[in-house]
Amino acid sequence: MASVTPIDPISDPRVEHKTTVLNGHTYHYIFGVPKSGQFKATIVLVHGWPDLSFGWRYQIPALFEMGYRVAALDMMGYGGTDAPRVPPESNISFYGFKRASDDIAELARQLNAPQIVLGGHDWGGAVVYRVALWYPKLVSHIFAISTPYSPPSKTYMSIEDVVNGPLPQFRYQLQLAAGDAEVLTTKEELRNFMKFVSGGRGPNGEYGFHPLKGIILENLPKLERGPFMTEKELDFYAEQYSKNGLNGPLSWYRTRKVNYEEELALTNPNIDAHVLFIATAKDAVLKPEMSLGMEKFIPNLTRSSVDANHFGQWEKPDEINQIIKDWSEKVVFAGEKSSL
Repeated sequence: MASVTPIDPISDPRVEHKTTVLNGHTYHYIFGVPKSGQFKATIVLVHGWPDLSFGWRYQIPALFEMGYRVAALDMMGYGGTDAPRVPPESNISFYGFKRASDDIAELARQLNAPQIVLGGHDWGGAVVYRVALWYPKLVSHIFAISTPYSPPSKTYMSIEDVVNGPLPQFRYQLQLAAGDAEVLTTKEELRNFMKFVSGGRGPNGEYGFHPLKGIILENLPKLERGPFMTEKELDFYAEQYSKNGLNGPLSWYRTRKVNYEEELALTNPNIDAHVLFIATAKDAVLKPEMSLGMEKFIPNLTRSSVDANHFGQWEKPDEINQIIKDWSEKVVFAGEKSSL
């Protein structure tokens, strides 16, 4: 499909910025419908770390063109959504998969959507699979960028076990869970932090993040803005992150035990919804080979790939959008009628 103009971070006539209370906490989300006012399906978009609902800026306009009504959430701890500190304000389960699934189900109820399509990336990719497990009748279709499906386990593995075993590239999660980066609090510090997400490097090739080390705090002031954000977009991210700091976003890395405990109640690891998995071929953390065997648990699986790094939806937005469009036409909208 043709290239789209990404939504503006501050004001864009194509979308509304809304807030709502989901199970006792306030969420911000970006909302919009196709120009005609008619839509074929409702899609809820779920971002990961360190991102925002605005991370879907290239996909939201394209999804309108495909016929979707779109709601893109700031997840718990991010942007305009509540960010309870853990500790002491809240239990870590506020940042777990079950809580996120319950909140998305409540948003669907408020939108009068008996069924929804889900799109996720990074942690958001992990979330959308879990929504399908907790609410199988609610979720008809899923697309996930980068994130493979990992079924619930009856045996607990700590992140240390994971790092020392099958996924050494997850070592950065030890640093993030420890909260070292919570020292970054000012808008300037957080702007430098977001430069690594923009694909930025220092004058001598310094990087701000490494899978085996985590955030390289001493390098952040050296980074230049990278190609994946404009100055205005970088400022927006810095402003949003400066609202509540990094405690909330990093709390997602402290939920491994509570996710395991809550998912012991799940009896079926299979996902019946139709799933599109888009691998990011150059991803240094969520490596494409991690998706081997997904067909065992997801019989209705479509695979695709883009030659991109972790943030493929920014690096190769036209390719990503075309993949989603082709899948939507062939799978999601096959035989469906528009709704008002």
